[in-house]
Amino acid sequence: MKKHFLLFLLLIGSQVLVAQKKTPSVYTPDNGNGTFTNPLMWGDWPDPDIIRVDDYFYFVSTSMHYVPGSPVARSRDLVNWEMAGYAVPKYEEDPRYDMKGGNAYLKGSWANTIRYHNGTFYVGFCTPRSSATDPGNFSICTAKDPKGPWTRTIFKEYLYDPGLFFDDDGKVYVAHGQEKLFITELNADALSVKTPQKEIYNNRKFPYLEGSHTYKINGKYYLLGSTGGTTGRQICLRADDIYGPYEAKEIINDDHTYPGNGLHQGGMVQLKDGSWWFIIMQDRGPIGRVPNLEPVTWVDGWPMLGDKGKGVETFKKPDVGKTYPITVPATSDEFSAAKLGLQWQWNHNPDDQKWSLNERKGYLRLKAGKATKLSEARNTLTQRVQGPQSSGTVEIDVTALKDGNVAGFGIFQFPYAFVAVQQKAGQKSIVMMNADSLVTTVPFTGNKLWVKANVTHIGYTASFAYSTDGKKYQTIGNTLNMALGLDWTANRFALFNYSTGDSGIGGYADFNWFRFDDK
Repeated sequence: MKKHFLLFLLLIGSQVLVAQKKTPSVYTPDNGNGTFTNPLMWGDWPDPDIIRVDDYFYFVSTSMHYVPGSPVARSRDLVNWEMAGYAVPKYEEDPRYDMKGGNAYLKGSWANTIRYHNGTFYVGFCTPRSSATDPGNFSICTAKDPKGPWTRTIFKEYLYDPGLFFDDDGKVYVAHGQEKLFITELNADALSVKTPQKEIYNNRKFPYLEGSHTYKINGKYYLLGSTGGTTGRQICLRADDIYGPYEAKEIINDDHTYPGNGLHQGGMVQLKDGSWWFIIMQDRGPIGRVPNLEPVTWVDGWPMLGDKGKGVETFKKPDVGKTYPITVPATSDEFSAAKLGLQWQWNHNPDDQKWSLNERKGYLRLKAGKATKLSEARNTLTQRVQGPQSSGTVEIDVTALKDGNVAGFGIFQFPYAFVAVQQKAGQKSIVMMNADSLVTTVPFTGNKLWVKANVTHIGYTASFAYSTDGKKYQTIGNTLNMALGLDWTANRFALFNYSTGDSGIGGYADFNWFRFDDK
């Protein structure tokens, strides 16, 4: 009897462990009862576009100056998502992406579009003009598998906020523009322009109408875009010909789930059961522009979003014929794999000679390059903060720092704040910096430091703590009031090591792990 009881306890214990492993310490929209609650991912996944290929859905997002760029996620049920890959390994067209001769903040990939045609995935995006002498560009990336490899083609033409579309007669188009919209026909391989742009729409009732995505449904052409920016709404244009004339209708104008910030810009997809769904973003301040999932109801030939004109909060999951396990994009990392996890993006192109996952197994090694401050430092490794609250913790071995090195962990945007170990004249100290100002210094004689950053959407603040033994943490410094000094891109957790002087170049810090929690 005792043996049976022990086996029973072991069985129960193993089931509890399995249950714990299946319950991520990350926000999930899946309620586990056939319903979901918006947002889909409470982090910065802006300008969404979506397609279905057989039983998988693929989602692409804007990422600007973060590398790799143009993240592609995948799902089997539109609710549970995981990363699949990136369409842009690096940006090679301008040395400023390497922080040479300046920087490339807010450049890179904007307003991505994704399509699948004849066995090939296509991701397109624009890089906006930043000055009269900087014309911007438009790119198409292609791959047979979202994991890559991807091949990027940069066009000489500039197509703003592009929406790629393969028509059923073999023709290929891009809808693009802002308020004044255009159609540009591409050649059959979608890698060059066939017919220059033609204006198709210009209505000042919809200021800054942008983010166009194009569909052909029951013989009619639909262009879906947003107007009004953060406070915006979603507009649908409809015509019998790709070049118009177009009539327009507002298909959702609602901000009740985050007052002041309307649902706007995204893409829609048809399921195997014939139903349509729309992924649309909503600005949530310094946490980011988050995607929401909305049902589509066709009314008089118009795709109306939400439920009775309102964005849904908790709603029945899409019917994909099966129930899939709760899945969320990766966050925590023990740095034990041969490659970086897909949750990570560098601030600008990395210097591949100054970071490694192999020189010390189980650690991310960051070697210092020269920079006067964090915003100028290459090899700053980032991932999204998340709402409604989240924390990130790292363990750092700083044994091999050199004079001038600043190695640590913090929250990156403009302004940013961090806790780091700084070495001067052979002496280490713990520093807390906020908006490039030194807040506090603590003497430090150890070789390992644990740093924690806590984020909340209430007031958009971040606070910091550190530990010298990995057990007892104490708060340090002051509160970061998270902001959006870099427009349209959210705050991020950031790991870094840079040197303020030449003598410190090559000093390194070893990060043992990064652990994420939604508490």
